[in-house]
Order: sequence, then C-alpha cells, then structure tokens
Amino acid sequence: MLTFRSEIRNSPTQQTIKVFLSDESLSHGVKNYLENFDEIELIEIRKSVERNRVSENITIFRKEGVDINALQTRIDERLNGYFDGK
Repeated sequence: MLTFRSEIRNSPTQQTIKVFLSDESLSHGVKNYLENFDEIELIEIRKSVERNRVSENITIFRKEGVDINALQTRIDERLNGYFDGK
C-alpha cells in the first residue's frame, strides 16, 4: 500500500494539490514538513468530501506564478524521501 498519493485538483478559485496519506496520524508532521517549501502559499488539513478511502487530506495552495506540475513533482520526490527515512 502506498504511503501517500497526490493529485492536482481544480478548485473554484485556483488549482490545488491534495495529498492523501494512508496513515492520517502523520498529517500534522507532513504539513509541518511541507511548510518549508518556498513555492507554497498555504497548507490546510481538511476533511475529505470526495469519494476517497481517507477521511482527511492535506490541501496545498501554491504561490502565484508557480508551475503546479513542477510543484507536484517536487512534493512527491520530497515526500518519498521523507517516508523512506521513517
């Protein structure tokens, strides 16, 4: 089972990246880790309303002008390293 997965989502105001964790008890640690990224404007832990198998997700809002695909790739790479070290 994957430790996490990320998806680009289109919200009414802007694109966001949602990170779904297989172990939700890690949400706050992952949120704190991601807050060090310069490209990220805001990170929230939200209840999932989509048809996912998890009850919450980490929603990431990028700063203006940041490429959403490049940011998702960077987040995925860094989270892989984060979880490999655990």
